Amino acid sequence: MGSSEEQLHAGIAKQLETGLAELGLSLSQEQQAKLLEYLGLLLKWNKAFNLTSVRDPAQMLSRHILDSLTMVDYMQGSHILDVGTGPGLPGIPLAICFPDKQFGLLDSNGKKTRFVFQAKLQLGLNNVEAINARVESYQSDKPFDIIVSRAFATLEDMIKVTKHLVVAEQTRLVAMKGLYPEEELAAIPTGFVITKAERVSVPGNTGERHIIELTAQAAE
Repeated sequence: MGSSEEQLHAGIAKQLETGLAELGLSLSQEQQAKLLEYLGLLLKWNKAFNLTSVRDPAQMLSRHILDSLTMVDYMQGSHILDVGTGPGLPGIPLAICFPDKQFGLLDSNGKKTRFVFQAKLQLGLNNVEAINARVESYQSDKPFDIIVSRAFATLEDMIKVTKHLVVAEQTRLVAMKGLYPEEELAAIPTGFVITKAERVSVPGNTGERHIIELTAQAAE
């Protein structure tokens, strides 16, 4: 590694450390190293496979990795599905934070799920399964505690395509949004309730971000 690369790596490592402190997260050195290794893989594969429009390492750390980590407090449960994961966001950063939880990372784009599979192998993430499928046709033997999405669809569409995987009063839907999605919330189908709607701050990103949590009610 040349000195300029070393400086870049040191700067990104410091940015990660500062960002984690701002988010109130305490991760081990090993976990931080895995997040940085994942960022490196994303940068490398992005050149050939165009996994994300973000090219700058510092922006990628803020807009993808730290953004994903704002969802940490919502991961109460042991079986989690990330729909429309793309190159593993938010699933891989969250799986690094929670080695004791199982994550299914689903996307219909084979190029992106191949990257997720490669990242899983390289980072030794035994708690990650890469799933190349359309969510509406995907079936699971085990119910999910959380279905999470970061840049997937409207809340109404998210409910529509994941409904068959939702267990009433067990499965929570957690969606990351930009501006507060008033119109989307107004269009939520009957049978689902908003259990949380929170504005979050992403270190290094001034754009508005909100996390919305929904739960299905049991039929009367």
